[in-house]
Amino acid sequence: MEKVLALVEARLRTALGEPDARASVTFLGTDRIEVLRFTGTENGEDRPVVRYATLGMSARPMSDPTDLVADPVRGPRAELLLTVRAGLADTDKALRPLAVLAASPQVEGVVVAPGASLDTGEPLWPGAPFTSVLVAEPGGLVPDLELDGGMDPVRFLPLLPMTPNEAAWKRVHGAQALEERWLAAATDLRDPRRASVRLD
Repeated sequence: MEKVLALVEARLRTALGEPDARASVTFLGTDRIEVLRFTGTENGEDRPVVRYATLGMSARPMSDPTDLVADPVRGPRAELLLTVRAGLADTDKALRPLAVLAASPQVEGVVVAPGASLDTGEPLWPGAPFTSVLVAEPGGLVPDLELDGGMDPVRFLPLLPMTPNEAAWKRVHGAQALEERWLAAATDLRDPRRASVRLD
């Protein structure tokens, strides 16, 4: 487990640079989850972005809750990534909600995969218009990490914050339809203050 997490952290540092802060959260009956913060720019823009990456979710493979015995080796592994524009909201308070989401495979037996919705049950940070996130496709920002010993690769899953209206619309129409709405409206998904996209 420690070896996997050391490799995951090395991959994050290679892709995102050195973290400028980190925090750890431990929930009863679960392994420790850390959240690393990386600050930088994106696509040559001057405006800085802040990236939050979980570390600890990939220590164990996710297993289907209907399985009688969890496989300690085989099964999907993942960490979560959230990117927001810096300085526009108190987004550092998202550390605990992110840790809660990262612990959900251990706590609730869920398998987190692209297209899924994850509900935080509270604003992602104080005053945030988002109480859930859409899990996006991996591979763009941080490449998958291949592991030895028959283990599945670690995938780094981007999280896209959703307003309650967007989350409800997505439940009916699906993730792809919501992403198409965002794209058609040129929605800045990294804006921590953005309003809901038009859904009528």
